[in-house]
Amino acid sequence: MRKEGRYEERKEAMSLHQEPIGPIPEETVRVAQAVFRQGNRCIRLREALGTIFDDKEFADLFSSTGRPGEAVWRLAVVCLLQFVEDLSDRQAAEAVRARIDWKYLLGRELTDPGFDFTLLTDFRARLLAGEAEQRIFEILVQRLSDGGWIKKRGVQRTDSTHVLAAVRRLNRVELLGETLRAALNTLAESDPDWLRSWVPEEWFERYSRRIEEWRIPGAKDQQEKVMKQIGEDGAQLLTQVWDDQASSTMRSLPTVEGLRQIWVQQFDWEEGQIRARNKDDLPPAHLTLRSPYDHEAHYGHKRDLSWYG
Repeated sequence: MRKEGRYEERKEAMSLHQEPIGPIPEETVRVAQAVFRQGNRCIRLREALGTIFDDKEFADLFSSTGRPGEAVWRLAVVCLLQFVEDLSDRQAAEAVRARIDWKYLLGRELTDPGFDFTLLTDFRARLLAGEAEQRIFEILVQRLSDGGWIKKRGVQRTDSTHVLAAVRRLNRVELLGETLRAALNTLAESDPDWLRSWVPEEWFERYSRRIEEWRIPGAKDQQEKVMKQIGEDGAQLLTQVWDDQASSTMRSLPTVEGLRQIWVQQFDWEEGQIRARNKDDLPPAHLTLRSPYDHEAHYGHKRDLSWYG
């Protein structure tokens, strides 16, 4: 298991300072047209629907004071793209930084570094807290209807809670996978001979890369299958660490203790089988561990401000 640099989940208070949406930067247009001569989905979306959203449509969810945050219309568009392409928050933020077609749709300079992935989590939390989870899809359907892309046949309905739930599952898979990977990396440094003596060979391939680099399937049953596999592997590791033949010092390693706590919070046993807890069985949000590397980081909420820290 290759050890990489630590990451921290950071979140700053977002405020909304509405600014006019400008045109796509000239250099972004020139490069995108040269690279995608036949066009592509993102380019066609921008040409057909413009920016899709406007900051004022989400103004009631944000404070007007404080440090200016990322343009909210962009976060809404990224959430749509994230769902369409089955991307985790980290993968979506990386696409904003690296992909020309996304920069075209979002009106970004080619040199723009993007934003921290935690802003997507914060944006969805605000939608839920403001009971506005339907808003993205209601606006999108209205834009499509106004442009003649869809026709009314009675009542049109969208279920954005399905999208929010799918993205939450992806975030949960990331947390579980990275927690197990962090524990394995620490144990590989602490006692590599002990780890090599029993660890299944396929684990080296499975957990050698950061979890956000995985191509996690979009279907709910497949995501749950991935969570179950990670849960079983983590339970096997904990069993080995607490075996009488294992050194007691391994149990006091912070990443191993984090693994134990997160597995207690995220899984339970049913008829001898480990299973991921459903959302109603999870601990309160302010008690749930959110990072494999910082066990003091919890969810906080006060008035119109929410954060991890």
